[in-house]
Amino acid sequence: MAIPLLPIIKAVAPHVAKIALSSIPSFTSKPAASAKADPVIARQIEELQGAVTQNAESIQVLADNLTQALQGIEDAAVEAKRQAAATRSLALAALGFSCAALLIGLFALLR
Repeated sequence: MAIPLLPIIKAVAPHVAKIALSSIPSFTSKPAASAKADPVIARQIEELQGAVTQNAESIQVLADNLTQALQGIEDAAVEAKRQAAATRSLALAALGFSCAALLIGLFALLR
């Protein structure tokens, strides 16, 4: 039996953005003297901070898109259930009419 992924994704999706924002490390800035002593490390730290910020923003966009996709899937499921109920009603009406026609035909045949 397949694992129902939709409820799991629905439960996790709202928290993805929070996790992404809280996972951004907060680097402490070095004193100006140490930054002048090793500018390569300071530049690398700035690049890493920029990359982490960009990744967090990308994860936020993905989380928003996932939430919208889940909402679309949920709306489509509701619409499919509505259509299935309408089809079931039409099928039962057709069954009723066919039974009535059968009874009328039998009555006419026996008369």
